[in-house]
This record gives sequence, C-alpha cells and structure tokens, in this order.
Amino acid sequence: MWEKLIATDKIAPGERESVFVDDIPALLVRIEDQFFVVEDVCTHDGQPLTDGPLKGQSIVCPRHGATFDLETGKALCMPATKAIRSFGVEIRDGFVWASAETRRPAKVESSDVEDSGSDFAAKSLPVQQVSSNEADVQQVVFDDGGAVKEPSSDFDFIEALKQVIDPELMVNIVDLGLVYAVLQDEENDRRVCVEMTLTSPACPAGPQIVQQAKMALERLHDVDEASITLTMTPPWSPDRMTDEAKDQLGIF
Repeated sequence: MWEKLIATDKIAPGERESVFVDDIPALLVRIEDQFFVVEDVCTHDGQPLTDGPLKGQSIVCPRHGATFDLETGKALCMPATKAIRSFGVEIRDGFVWASAETRRPAKVESSDVEDSGSDFAAKSLPVQQVSSNEADVQQVVFDDGGAVKEPSSDFDFIEALKQVIDPELMVNIVDLGLVYAVLQDEENDRRVCVEMTLTSPACPAGPQIVQQAKMALERLHDVDEASITLTMTPPWSPDRMTDEAKDQLGIF
C-alpha cells in the first residue's frame, strides 16, 4: 500500500522530514532531486536518526556515529551492524509517496517505479499461542572467540527491552511497567512475543516504542523475529513503575 507523504516543493535538497509509513516512524530525505525514505531508528541503540548529519547518500546517527545508506538501508560502519529498513518511493503529481512493500528511491522527474516485490509486513503472533521453551535449543551459535553462546534467557530479553526509552518520559519501558510478558514460540524458539501496553491509548510515541522494542529483541543472537502485541487490559497506571522509575520522575 502506498501512502502520500508531502509535496516535492515543500522539502528542499539536503533537508529531511519526519513521517510515518505503515505506522512506522520514518525519515524522508531529499538529496538533490532524489528522495529516500528510511526507518527513523538506529539499529545500534534504538534511538532516532532524525537529527543525524547527511554525508553523500548516507545518514549518520548523531549519538554514536553509525552510518546508513539511504537507498538500501545498509549499515556502512560500526557500531551498527544491522541495516535499517528502506521504503519504496514514487513521485506522483508533485507529491512523494512511500510504501513499506518496496525498496526504491525516486527522482522528481520520475513517476514510473516498479514494485520490487519485497514484503515487510509485520506478522502478528497472539500471546495465547506462545509459551516459554528454554530447554529446546536447536541451533548452536559461537562468539568471535569460538566459545558457544548460551541461549538468551528471560533476563536477556528484559535487558534488551530496557534499552527502549519512552521519548516523552525518558524512562525505559520495563521500569515504566509497560511490558507484561515476554514468551517464546513453542514451535520456533527463535521467535519471541512481547505483550505490552502504552501509558495511554493515544500515546503519540506508540509506533516508535513498538518498533524499537521489536528491534531490541531481534538484535539478540538467537532471535530471528520479535512480535509485539499491544493491549490496554489491564490499563497502565503509575503503580506499575519500579521505584527507580518513580524516583527518576519525582513520584514519591
């Protein structure tokens, strides 16, 4: 599905605009007469790329210097090793359109872009259909020194999710009490499901938090896919926060 983003004359060469594509926080960047749309999340630390400097046809994370190709999303240097998502782009009647199902930048004079056929649709995994399966490890993974990596535990999942920060409260989602459950698929232990909530149903940072939670888990060496299920039952309240989070926010 294609989404209409912005008129081409509303963004000058070298400028960028924050947008959403299929509810995913994204960044629209214009380089001369070419437009790119990429996911607005650094795969190294899960923070936005919004204010990162542009270098040729790439964008640099403002926090730690990870650099990503705007056309392919490929990570070009450390500390990032995983690509960001790139979206298909078309120019139609003076407007920029983007799709989560294709990968292709667009020029101002071009409106004839073929669908590449790549499918980025997120898969939903209901919480009721998953359960913990720590004993069944089917794939052995080695670290750089040749030692066997232990399978990720519940502790590892929680520590990964603690890297996701609510951008409004500046507290991680675990200490905020937003994470209700983290479980592994009983048929595929490389797939993890998270049941979580938001501080309010209309939380504007919701899509960004969900995407960053997914990415945080998929950075673990033995997680191929993370599925995030949002629920408002039970509703979130400040009572769910840890003492550390309450101290940080001045709640006593």
